[in-house]
Amino acid sequence: MALTKKDLVLTVSKETGITQVDAKRVIQKTLDHLIQGLKDGHTVELRNFGVFKVRQRAPRRGRNPKTGQEVPVPSKRVVVFKPGLLMRQDIK
Repeated sequence: MALTKKDLVLTVSKETGITQVDAKRVIQKTLDHLIQGLKDGHTVELRNFGVFKVRQRAPRRGRNPKTGQEVPVPSKRVVVFKPGLLMRQDIK
């Protein structure tokens, strides 16, 4: 089962006593700033959680699974996540 943004909003609202509308606004703004930081080329480090970075994937040769024909796959930017020490320890 997936943990959704709605689940986060309900949990934050319940545990902090703020309204669901305010919790949703805070969570959405946090996510918006995280995304904007990555778009601007910054590394986003959340202590005890992890680090988000944008990496450039090199172009490569792929293969069409139906036909077996080789196709060029262009380079692209991808987001990578490295969990922090506390997260790695907690998830063991």
